[in-house]
Amino acid sequence: MEMNYFKMYSPALGRDMECKIYGHAGRPVLFIPCQDGRFFDFENFRMLDVWAPWIESGQVMVCSIDTIDAETWSNKNGDCRWRIERYEQWIRYITDDVVPFLRNFANEKNGWTGYPGVLVFGSSLGATHAANLYFRRPDLFDRLLALSGIYTAEYGFGSYMDGMVYQNSPVHYMANLPGDHPFISQYNAQKSVICVGQGAWEMPDSTRQLHSILQSKGINTWVDYWGYDCRHDWDWWFKQVVYFLPYLLS
Repeated sequence: MEMNYFKMYSPALGRDMECKIYGHAGRPVLFIPCQDGRFFDFENFRMLDVWAPWIESGQVMVCSIDTIDAETWSNKNGDCRWRIERYEQWIRYITDDVVPFLRNFANEKNGWTGYPGVLVFGSSLGATHAANLYFRRPDLFDRLLALSGIYTAEYGFGSYMDGMVYQNSPVHYMANLPGDHPFISQYNAQKSVICVGQGAWEMPDSTRQLHSILQSKGINTWVDYWGYDCRHDWDWWFKQVVYFLPYLLS
């Protein structure tokens, strides 16, 4: 399997950031690690093994990046305004730095002149970030796989709310999306999956809340609730990737 490591300066974050791309050809995929995670988690937690058949067959190229959750969502004792501003810088790092780089890399590897979108994927808080990116920027992300996420910024910011927190809290901004917003037809021309279990450590309430909002807007996301045996853990996320990925790649 072809693997490429990169360390690049991010103007948005004002520091070097690391990432690794797995694969030689195919659709670009952005993997966002779990809470406080690093780019090497995709490999170290064996998620790479699950994706390997699609990577090695040239169907996908997966780019795994670093979070800065320790400065933002996990930094519960920090100043809320500073934390959300820092998080927004990380969002810009992804949209302005990572996505153009990943798309150019995929174009060169595949011999393409342009690619319409990136599949964004994550589990746990990685799913929270992935869904936020997908719903905010359907022009960049045309596929979503979000497993065991929480879709309200209350998880990281409690009762604090300002305009920047609002725009990073899907259950809030999607509830107020106008019924004639052009994003709706864009979502429906794409494919998205949100899945959550109902077993140990899972928190399905915000998934149900977001599901209801999406249904009310006529947004056709596949929202799936797995059983009470389905835990908030890697072994279940492995099974869910195998189950949903053929649909997202078709």
